[in-house]
Amino acid sequence: MYSVQLDAAYFPAQTDGMLLETTVGGVLRQRAVWTPDLLAVAEADGGKDIPVRLSRQLTYAQLLTQAEQLARALLSRFSPGERVAIWAPNSIDWVVFQFAAALAGLTLVTINPSFQARELRYVLVQSGAVALFVVSEYRGNPISRIAAEVVATLVQIRELVDLENRAALFRGENTAARLPEVGVHDPALMIYTSGTTGAPKGVVLSHSGVTNNSRFVFSRLDPPAGRPAITAVPLFHMGGCVAVLGCLQQGSGLILLRMFDPAAVLALIESERAALVMGVPTMLFALLEQQELAARDVASVKRVLCGGSMIAPELVRRVQATFGCGVQIIYGQTECSGVLTQTHVGDGIEETCETVGQALPMMDVSIRHPATNAVLALHEVGEICARGYGVMLEYNDNEAATAAAIDADGWLHTGDLGAMDARGYVRITGRVKEMIIRGGENIYPAEIENVLLEHPDVAEVAVVGIPDDRWGEIVACFIKTAAGAELNPAALVEHCRARISPQKTPAKWIAVASWPLTGSGKIQKFTLRDNFVKGEFD
Repeated sequence: MYSVQLDAAYFPAQTDGMLLETTVGGVLRQRAVWTPDLLAVAEADGGKDIPVRLSRQLTYAQLLTQAEQLARALLSRFSPGERVAIWAPNSIDWVVFQFAAALAGLTLVTINPSFQARELRYVLVQSGAVALFVVSEYRGNPISRIAAEVVATLVQIRELVDLENRAALFRGENTAARLPEVGVHDPALMIYTSGTTGAPKGVVLSHSGVTNNSRFVFSRLDPPAGRPAITAVPLFHMGGCVAVLGCLQQGSGLILLRMFDPAAVLALIESERAALVMGVPTMLFALLEQQELAARDVASVKRVLCGGSMIAPELVRRVQATFGCGVQIIYGQTECSGVLTQTHVGDGIEETCETVGQALPMMDVSIRHPATNAVLALHEVGEICARGYGVMLEYNDNEAATAAAIDADGWLHTGDLGAMDARGYVRITGRVKEMIIRGGENIYPAEIENVLLEHPDVAEVAVVGIPDDRWGEIVACFIKTAAGAELNPAALVEHCRARISPQKTPAKWIAVASWPLTGSGKIQKFTLRDNFVKGEFD
């Protein structure tokens, strides 16, 4: 933990870390020199009635060899600086392609494999991608068929390639071809925001940004070197990219699951002696429930990394009891190359559940007034802003949105509301656009959600402001109850009134069986609000 004593909500960049002049392909080359024979990436398969096992594996040397071969093949068909898109679930092929594109100086555009034709067309057109690499299907979604139909109408796309067809993928490889010199500030990735508040924007990230950020995350995480990590976090998402690059730079193998299956994760922890598990709170709940049903040997786990939403104290305690280790929380967004703040090994329940930790090295973080941009006092709620190496290059082909997000002094305005204490620990209170104004008073959903997550009947929760003629907005609470529990508004009102002021207590209580989610698994609160207004929850 950084020992600081701030007098305002401005945490200056800490210089205990060092910014390295690294590229995505360069860090793979370096790791292949240091530990050529260690496991780099593995792919697991299996499922119901089929034992889970590692179906494919690559060492660091093997991963580099395949990535360089594919990079030379891509350079025979595309020029450095062009954009190529990948539409596929987690796999070794995905990881090889990611490094190959980087080595070839191409910008990789990632696409959610659950997208449909309209969403695919939007990303391809907006990104300016010149090629699309796909698999045949994913969870019943006919990817190759949809891709063929969409690409047939787009003159910009020169190639549609099956990622699993080696002959087509490696077509044109010239073993004598030299790979280009890729600059650290060149674009490496274009990842589309998940669209919680509107049309997705293509976030363009540099090689330096994503490689340094992932290295800082794993340095603070400090997992045991040489031991594998397990993730089902999708690779098309920023969290998946951080996992790949962080494990690589740490020298840890990464075991990929095509989709999340708690029984499979626990089986792999037992068989592969995994030391690190990564996921969102919903995944942790599922792992704990599965472990209670059919216990596995999980003593090898030394770190649990969690991001994506708040985490309840009871969940932290259950993780500690089950895995024998604590949980580290990360907070960030695609626009800052992944992670902005992170808790530390050894942080207590208060820091883990009520904050998202301190800033990673080499990034300034401040809390600013959304209207005046002034730095606020400690503990005062405002917009979380960041400045430094990790800030995106731009929103693709969207100067207005870029200028709105990054001010003249280089501060990225995240759109998230939060507060900072004297130690620099940040507490999330919601989104600027999600703030509820009831009778002229500002109400922050995250505060109410944190209180409700302490109730044993509540598994997941989303608090939303809905229109009201008298108050302007009132507080509505959407709840997914814990297993075996039923929604009991009277008990929840009593729970809230004992912990927060009356005006923050929800006026509407709605039970839900499932959530409207973004591609990265975040709850679309605007959809809940719109559907409520339409009368769908009457």
